[in-house]
Amino acid sequence: MSVLAAISVLIILIVVHELGHFSAARLQGIHVTRFSIGFGPVLARYQGEETEYTLCAIPLGGFVGFPDDDPESDIAPDDPNLLRNRPIFDRAIVISAGVIANLIFAYFLLVGQTASIGIQELQPGLMIPQVDENSAAMVGGLEAGDIILSVDNQSLGEFSDATTVFIDKVKNSAETPLQLKVDRDGEVLDLMVTPQENEQGEGKIGVGLLPNVQLNHAQNVLQAFSYSASSYQNITTLTLQGFWQLISNFQENAKQVAGPVKIVEYGASIAENNLGNLFQFGALISINLAIINTLPLPALDGGQLVFLLIEGLLGKPLPLKLQEGIMQTGLVLLLSLGIFIIIRDTVNLAIVQELIQQIGL
Repeated sequence: MSVLAAISVLIILIVVHELGHFSAARLQGIHVTRFSIGFGPVLARYQGEETEYTLCAIPLGGFVGFPDDDPESDIAPDDPNLLRNRPIFDRAIVISAGVIANLIFAYFLLVGQTASIGIQELQPGLMIPQVDENSAAMVGGLEAGDIILSVDNQSLGEFSDATTVFIDKVKNSAETPLQLKVDRDGEVLDLMVTPQENEQGEGKIGVGLLPNVQLNHAQNVLQAFSYSASSYQNITTLTLQGFWQLISNFQENAKQVAGPVKIVEYGASIAENNLGNLFQFGALISINLAIINTLPLPALDGGQLVFLLIEGLLGKPLPLKLQEGIMQTGLVLLLSLGIFIIIRDTVNLAIVQELIQQIGL
């Protein structure tokens, strides 16, 4: 059930993103021929007055189709309601609407969590939502749900600072035992964990890290919205910092990039510990999805906005064949990267690793 809950969150976020594009187009009277969730074989189809709605077998994305891309469309090429015939600003609204929808939805997910579950007030320490199989953390006795209070007698503060201190300590302690003080269901334990050395010579223990929070009920609606805004700002800031660290030191951090399989595994672990945390999980992924789509890469929303910017500067669009070539190349590269990450994350799943060990590979 926790896996299904995590998958459902991802599908909802994809629907929200595509609904942003779709709504922005329809509200401006722009023709839309298809609204699709997923790729591959069609599982369900509904033909509306103008738009075909489809649900496909592989729910790893979606798209909004326009007659501009259909050579068999019976709509006149000079129709003012074709997307390509609209002013740059109108097209920019349609292209950016998916990102805007994800950002707005993330905030209201946090409002929903605050209203239904309570205000999460940060406490000192770090919560462990997941412990990797055969990792240094598992060998040392750490379990999902543990709260790390200190490392080598250095107390951990609140989430942002605590994360920096803990990660630096682990990275610089490859093959060196670390003494951890852990809160497990109110009982304080002393554990010894020895970080394993990675290819870069840095230590790793194989755990996820989340804030240590205490739930309190909001006193009124204003407090719920105010707290959600503060939480939204913190998550967005940490996400942007994470992207900057990835881009500025890609070679070192590339292995930390997670695909759909790892995200579902992580979400399932969160749901198993506390189903209510899926609100925050959904907000985090929604913000990540928005930021990724703003990157100026072909086949992403950011790449299409770059084409519009160039058109605005030149006073005319780039040749259609050139745009199509760039987009197709970018799409192939992104799909190849996506497939590689999916295979890597699948192979690293605990159940797959166990199966590999059983058959002796």
